[in-house]
Amino acid sequence: MRIGFLLLLWFFIFSIVYALRSDLFGAPARKLRSEGPTVQPAAAVAQQSATAPQTARPPVITPSGGALPTAGATGPARSLVITSGVATGTSIPLDEDFVTIGRSSDSTLVIVDEYTSTYHARLARSGGEWVLTDLDSTNGTLLDGTKVRNPITVPLFTPVTIGKTTFELRP
Repeated sequence: MRIGFLLLLWFFIFSIVYALRSDLFGAPARKLRSEGPTVQPAAAVAQQSATAPQTARPPVITPSGGALPTAGATGPARSLVITSGVATGTSIPLDEDFVTIGRSSDSTLVIVDEYTSTYHARLARSGGEWVLTDLDSTNGTLLDGTKVRNPITVPLFTPVTIGKTTFELRP
């Protein structure tokens, strides 16, 4: 009986140490399977967009920094626009076939908050549509307020919430 109690006590101690280490230093990095072209880190994307020639943009008419969605808005998504959170107004061009989202520095969209997993979600281009997959994140991913359990197509101007950050796909 004593040995069983000691083993149970040590199990709880190791569980607490592991949880503390994960909180302080991040969860152990796990590599995703190579399913397509590699994606660039968010810093490289930001540097490319900063050095790219600026084109004329329509006037900002919403607090989120984009145009209002209209019934006639069609076509493929060309950018991911953050509508709420720390980086509100940031736009990421959707030039690659995969967009990784998470706290990891090698994610395309790095979201640094306590409610985002290291590898949280992935957007993948499938024809002219984008498919959102939650990567077994702790707090989940919401598409228009509904928890994503299976890969799902993301319509234009539909809010996707990860942690405290919300973004939309825009043409």
